[in-house]
Amino acid sequence: MIGKLKGLLDEIGEDHCVIDVGGVGYVAFCSARTLGALPGPGEAVSLFIETYVREDMIRLYGFRTHLEREWFRLLQSVQSVGAKVALAVLSTLTTSELANAIALRDITMVSRAPGVGKKVAERIVTELKTKAPAFAGEATGTIGLKQELGEGVAPTPVADAVSALTNLGYSRDIAANAVAAALKEAGEGADSAKLIRLGLKELAR
Repeated sequence: MIGKLKGLLDEIGEDHCVIDVGGVGYVAFCSARTLGALPGPGEAVSLFIETYVREDMIRLYGFRTHLEREWFRLLQSVQSVGAKVALAVLSTLTTSELANAIALRDITMVSRAPGVGKKVAERIVTELKTKAPAFAGEATGTIGLKQELGEGVAPTPVADAVSALTNLGYSRDIAANAVAAALKEAGEGADSAKLIRLGLKELAR
């Protein structure tokens, strides 16, 4: 099994790249985000690899980070989600955005990925809601609050402050981040008016 490739980038295709490792070209299928972050042909590149072995083929999937590969595996634990859909999700959302969307139960956000309808997005959100925090990456600091919001059990001042900011046109994710920062500054006992004021201040930075 191949777990990582390190070599020179030979070419970039629509959904894959070719990495030259000691004169052997390995084709790795990647998300659009991974392909967009690759260097130019001839430059050094390193990708984490997930190897799929079937009776009629061997296919490699490449990822910039270990966390992205973990999400690729995690997404495929959901019914009706295969490698193609998992890559589509990772092409559309960063790992942090995906963790946040699942925590907030934001089905619309997940269904933005090509080939992911509302039913599949709902399955992803439902089946991964307890697993997402362990793979939140940069979103780890606010994932707990977003889960409370998604499940409707967040403290009333917090929920009201997030609602107020979303009514001003901010996405629920951005509003939740701002209120989380406000809550950290104001303390657990802060009322919604104070959280809104501090949240707006955070958004203005």
